[in-house]
Formats: sequence, structure tokens, C-alpha cells
Amino acid sequence: MTGLAADHAICAAELARSRSSFALPIRLLPAEKRRGTTALYAFCRRADDIVDDAADPAAARVALEAFAADLAVALGGGGASEPVIRAVVDTARRYAVPPQSLVDILDGVRMDLDRSTYDSFAELEAYCRRVAGAVGIASIHVWGFRRPHETLVAAHACGLAFQLTNILRDIPEDLARGRIYIPLDDFRGCGCDPDDLRAGRIGPAFARLAAVSTARAEEAYRRAETLDRTLSTDGRMVFRAMLGGYRTMFAAVRRAGADIFTRRVRPGRARLAAAALATVLAGPRLLRSPRLHEIIPGERP
Repeated sequence: MTGLAADHAICAAELARSRSSFALPIRLLPAEKRRGTTALYAFCRRADDIVDDAADPAAARVALEAFAADLAVALGGGGASEPVIRAVVDTARRYAVPPQSLVDILDGVRMDLDRSTYDSFAELEAYCRRVAGAVGIASIHVWGFRRPHETLVAAHACGLAFQLTNILRDIPEDLARGRIYIPLDDFRGCGCDPDDLRAGRIGPAFARLAAVSTARAEEAYRRAETLDRTLSTDGRMVFRAMLGGYRTMFAAVRRAGADIFTRRVRPGRARLAAAALATVLAGPRLLRSPRLHEIIPGERP
């Protein structure tokens, strides 16, 4: 195997190794769109790993800048040294993915090197638009869509909802890396102190902070559901599967309340898969149904 086929095979191997929750939904796509979406996933995974796995911030910055330079060369028509970049640029050309969305993703990852806290939700949302919203914009170009303005707005909302879910799920893990993504304004508004979080002193006020954070994510999920009306049939199926899995993860986070500040909350893979399949078949409205627990045991709308 040579050339682009080998590059895309490397992306597929990256997805298989990751055991990502996205792996199952991506399988619902036709082969060509699956290949393109897998390249996008591998590109994002590689960028995240550069920052998260580096020995120190200086080494991560050097590696990320080299990765970004390789992308710029490839987008300009030159040859890239990274197989993942060759595959994602091939995808961008095939599906008219806006090149800026790929640049935005790297700009978002770079923010993890430049700051460890966010003062306001507006600042956090700007970060989420880069690391997640831009992924949504790139993905819908591969999947196909109509009514561009409505779809782009919903894609940003979907990225925001998914990223806020990741943030709330991963609080202890991010804290170990020195990062707190929940806005400092929210801490102050709920009577909490980030130093208490760092020290593990989780008092009653943290339940209010959890409620404020999950309410914001809930609103983003509501706005994201518009995608079900504007995506192609292929895109609608993969979107529903991702939405079902993430909504189930978010429901577990919401039920945990203040416990999210001391432990990583995640439902089992079987439940995530059941939610994905049920949402593919019934659509997003299922996730608000009073009978949800009858279809997916343990779930509540």
C-alpha cells in the first residue's frame, strides 16, 4: 500500500487504537465519507497528543508549531511529512472543507499551552469554538448538508455541547495537568474558590457550580438538535449516533452533581452503544422522552 491509501490507513489505525466513542458512529458512514471523517479524527487526536503527551510545555510548543507548519505547507500545495496531515488535506480538498477550520483546531490546541484558566464563559466559548466547533464545521462538509447558515450555527452549538461535556467529565484529569476550564466568573458567582477545588475541599456551593455548568451545556444540546433537519441522510445517521452517546454521557455527569469535581464520570460502553443505536432509529426527540428509561435502562430525560 502506497501514497494516500497508506496515509488514510494510518488514520484508520489511529482511530482503532484510540477506543474512542466516535469509532462506532463513524462506521455508519459510506466508505469514502468514513475515510474522510477518520482522517479528521486522526488529525485532532494527533494535535491533542502533541500537547498532552509532551515531556514539558516547551517541547509541546516546538512539536505543535512543526505540525502546524506541515499543515500550512500541505494546504499551500506542498508536500507534508506527516501522513495524518496528508490524509486530512486530501479530505479537505475532496469535500471543500474550509482550510481555516483545520487551522482553528490547532489554534485551540495551542491555547492549552498558553493558559490554564478562563475568566469568563465568553473566553471558554472561544476556546470551544476552536477545539470542537471547528471540528463540527469540518465534519459537516464531509457528511453533506443544506441550509448553510442554520447548519453552521447548529454545528458550533454541537461542538460546544460535546466539549462542555468533556470538560465536566474530565475535571480531575484536567486538574492533574494544572488546568481548570470552568470559568472563574462561575466560581465566584456560585460562592466557590478554585483553590478549594485544587485542594479537594468540595463544599455545598460546588453543587450550584455543577448545576450552572450543566444547564449551559443543556442549552447547547438543545440548539444542536437542529442538525437533524439539515444534514444529509448519511450525516444525520452519524450525528444521531454521536448525539445519543454524548447525551448519555452528559446525563451521567448531570446526575453526579458535585461528584464531578472529585471523580471522572462515564457510563459503560454498552450503555453508550445502546443510546447511540436508539437515537439513530428514533431521532433526538427520544432523548427527551419520559419513556427513555424503558429503552435505555438507567437513563432519564
